[in-house]
Amino acid sequence: MTEISTRARGQQGEQRAADHLSRCGLEILARNITAAGAELDLIARDGETVVFVEVRKRSDDLRGHPLETIDARKQARIRRGATGWLVAQGLWERVAVRFDVVAIVGDDIEWLRDAF
Repeated sequence: MTEISTRARGQQGEQRAADHLSRCGLEILARNITAAGAELDLIARDGETVVFVEVRKRSDDLRGHPLETIDARKQARIRRGATGWLVAQGLWERVAVRFDVVAIVGDDIEWLRDAF
């Protein structure tokens, strides 16, 4: 049995999150973007709002829930990347923005809108 890499597991989680968000009506604009030195997992559109989505996946929650891993430093990094992306796209101060988190534990998906 071959062990799946951490990167591959992350990509699977991001795909599950993207599929879930698409089913909920969001349009996925981009995946795995690096901007201003920060990685953005998913960028989506919810109506007129641009949504930056952080995806966290764990096989179980024995060592804590994935939502607990998004501390102030991580939030600041995501905001910095989002700002860089918006500026590069010519959208800075032209669109509404939201930061969401999708947590995946085993088969369960939790979508936290406007997480920070």
